[in-house]
Amino acid sequence: MEPFLGTWLLKTSENFDEYMKELGVGFATRKIGNTTKPTLIIAADGDKFQVKTQSLLKSTEINFKLGEEFDETTADDRKVKSVVKLEDGKLVHLQKWDSKETSLVRAVDGNKLTLTLTFGNVVSTRHYEKAE
Repeated sequence: MEPFLGTWLLKTSENFDEYMKELGVGFATRKIGNTTKPTLIIAADGDKFQVKTQSLLKSTEINFKLGEEFDETTADDRKVKSVVKLEDGKLVHLQKWDSKETSLVRAVDGNKLTLTLTFGNVVSTRHYEKAE
């Protein structure tokens, strides 16, 4: 988990509007979601982890242990069952609700973090850089 820890700043985003649309996010919320550049903060306290996504309009926080299911309320207010695992050096976050599933996969390469969001056939990629 060590490479993931720290503060990450969103630099670019691809296909995020299509991803949100596929999830059923309304037009107004998508507009806001496409204009915000959230800061991602990943921290550890022993075997417990915290992922905060902060923006001027909305911030979310999840706390978890790797491999243990937890309840999550997403930024678009979905109530989901989530689990986060470390697989092949990537942080894999699965959200399940109403017989649906989306994945949020984070991969780190040096001072760059790539977040790949997949729901159905729609894939969005968001690129972050570590804050100095």
